[in-house]
Amino acid sequence: MDHPLIDLINQKIRDAEAAGEFDDLQGSGKPLPRHDDPENALINRLMEENGAVPEFVSLSRELSKLRDELRETGDRTKRSEIMKEMSMMEARIDLARKGGR
Repeated sequence: MDHPLIDLINQKIRDAEAAGEFDDLQGSGKPLPRHDDPENALINRLMEENGAVPEFVSLSRELSKLRDELRETGDRTKRSEIMKEMSMMEARIDLARKGGR
């Protein structure tokens, strides 16, 4: 079933074409950019434009912060807590990487 406004949408497009509103658009006459993942090209572009990163990347950044914190901490109890958290973080990173395939 077509969208209820499809006729109006098509008419607006025809009117814009007739008025020349699509003439001289940026990239006009050039091939579309090639994408390795055409099914997810739109979502990938939106993520890139908005600074989003895959989950395993953000988790890896958190792990790096934990490593820095571990280096700076001399308290044995705190170090033990940090190492447990790092272990859990590494497991989450592994799961995120496997989930992304």
